[in-house]
Amino acid sequence: MKAIAVLPEEREVALVEHTEPGPLAGREVLVRTLLCGVCGTDREICTFAYGTPPADERYLVLGHEAIGEVLAVGNEVADLRPGDLVVPSVRRPCPHLRCQPCREARQDFCATGDFTERGIKEQHGFMTERFVEEARYLYKVPPALGELGVLAEPLTIAEKGLAQVRAVQSRLPWGMEGRTALVLGAGPVGLLGAMLLVSRGFRTFVYSRSPAPNPKEEIAEAVGARYLSSRELDAAALVGETGPLDLVYEAVGVAEISFAVMRHLASNGVFVFTGIPPELPPIPVAADSLMRQLVLGNQAIVGTVNADEPAFEAALEDLQLFQRRWPAALSALVSARVSPDEHRGVLLDSKRGIKNLIRFG
Repeated sequence: MKAIAVLPEEREVALVEHTEPGPLAGREVLVRTLLCGVCGTDREICTFAYGTPPADERYLVLGHEAIGEVLAVGNEVADLRPGDLVVPSVRRPCPHLRCQPCREARQDFCATGDFTERGIKEQHGFMTERFVEEARYLYKVPPALGELGVLAEPLTIAEKGLAQVRAVQSRLPWGMEGRTALVLGAGPVGLLGAMLLVSRGFRTFVYSRSPAPNPKEEIAEAVGARYLSSRELDAAALVGETGPLDLVYEAVGVAEISFAVMRHLASNGVFVFTGIPPELPPIPVAADSLMRQLVLGNQAIVGTVNADEPAFEAALEDLQLFQRRWPAALSALVSARVSPDEHRGVLLDSKRGIKNLIRFG
């Protein structure tokens, strides 16, 4: 069957013939891929910056954002049946008994680093016609949501990030309703994060490079966020528009702008990092000033990666909420649906947009 893969030794990205799944074990599920999202991680793997094939294999099938249709289930699967739509999670636990997070199904907090990830690290991904997965790593998509369920995985980043903010801010005896939040970046992760923050009552701003008007600005404004361009406002001028920032949700992966904005975090505020920037030359940072600000302001910096079961369940529920409140804006996140034969345009070439999808089904 067809699959889109990277071949690190040959430094190639290609459409390959991938082995058909074998017989199902008791808790396994055979899924027909309908759509697979393309994100920055996929494009970085295609530059061979990282991405590790399974042991003894020369290629890694890409893709970790997918939606598919259940074709068959193992004899121990009771909660899924053929015809169900499902989205898979990404990370799988490490094998070490000493790793408490993985033993408690919280591999998003793996303490050893020996986890695997579908389409990223030592396990094939979902950019293929069919795949097999254990039922515990699949989440049933409500029929009304349909193929927009493919946006669940990028939304889980914001869901888990906001859960971490709630945990940190439980230190305060008051809620966060009506507080000011800034989203750095207007890609899918940023715009979905903005939708989540608006839906939770935050006064929300989106700060991105492209000047308005543009499609990202239109989506942000349509859901009730205000869009601001870093080409028109530097970080100091930004805070004149927003006021002190109670929460910054970083979804851009650029250290320079992130640390510039951090200077304007409010007392008791939280800065959430989700981006993973490439290795670049060092940048100047006012470290003494930032350290003093963090201490005197009771501020918190949180890094968050991957997602857990509650984040996937919340993402599917919130996507239905977004669909009811902002159907046009949610649909507008998808810029293109291309065939596997057109993969180079969305993985390697200049075809951009907000969220590009590869259609297998």
